Formats: sequence, C-alpha cells, structure tokens
Amino acid sequence: QVQLVESGGGLVQPGGSLRLSCAASGSIFVIYTMGWYHQAPGKERELVANITKVGSTKYVDSVKGRFTISRDNAKNTVELQMNSLKPEDTAVYYCNAAVASDYRRRWFEYWGQGTQVTVSS
Repeated sequence: QVQLVESGGGLVQPGGSLRLSCAASGSIFVIYTMGWYHQAPGKERELVANITKVGSTKYVDSVKGRFTISRDNAKNTVELQMNSLKPEDTAVYYCNAAVASDYRRRWFEYWGQGTQVTVSS
C-alpha cells in the first residue's frame, strides 16, 4: 500500500503565495507521474499540474506563469509553489501519484487526503 500525505494549505490574501508539499511512503518501487488536482465546491476535480519521473511538466492554462511544480525522486516528494494567488484558486488540493510497488511495474493511482487552500481578503 502507498500513502500520500499533503501539507502546506491555508488561508492567504489575493496576490500571496503558498507552497504545497506531498510525501509518498509505503510499498514503492517506482513513482511515475506525480501531480496536483483541485476541487472547488460544486465542481469536478481537475488537474492543476503534473510532472513525470524525468521532469516534464504540464499545467492547466489558468495557473501557467503563477504555479511551479517540482519533485524530488530521492525523497518521493512533489511540491507545488503557488504565487500570485487569486480567489478562484480556492479549492481543496489533492496530491496524486502513479506508483508501481514491485519489479513488474504495474502501476496504480493513489490520492492524498486533500488540503484546503483559501484565497480571500
């Protein structure tokens, strides 16, 4: 089994910054893509950004130029630096990872428990 634990959410004023962190632990052979999703009240969960094992990144258009995703393969962690935050960024943010637990490299998708980000004055 694999666990993803997020940290770093909170309340911030518009224009402010937050840094989210996610650490994976448990039965890990290799972690493929890691990413962050968010879900606002009444809306579906959607991708914010992801990063492959070799460092290729993808961002939703609304966060390009403001958010930066990074990962540390040695520590099995992924982070999301969020700058110039807007009220519309308010949501629960979830860490996501595609993890293989043994040499057969059959991977499964795992989710963190979510961390609340609120952008408000």
